[in-house]
Amino acid sequence: MAEFLLVTAAFVMAMVALGLVRILRGPRDADRIMAAQLFGTGGIAALLLLAEATSEPAAVDVALTLALLAAFVSVAFVKGAARSEVDGPVEMDGT
Repeated sequence: MAEFLLVTAAFVMAMVALGLVRILRGPRDADRIMAAQLFGTGGIAALLLLAEATSEPAAVDVALTLALLAAFVSVAFVKGAARSEVDGPVEMDGT
């Protein structure tokens, strides 16, 4: 069973690595933040799978911390986007 969990964690991380393309080439900031959220979610999933496969309870704590940080990043992005709309039109595509 541990081998299956390790292979699944490797597959999740491979899919998250594909999200790097969207972060590097995303046309808008919203695309980039969604890819960053994918990294957070995939990282949490991989850490939980690894924690179960290796019976390492500390990895669960790291996964929970990563989940908390991902929530804060989402809130900060939305607040920043809302603030920039109030201040005036700002190009959010990074160019």
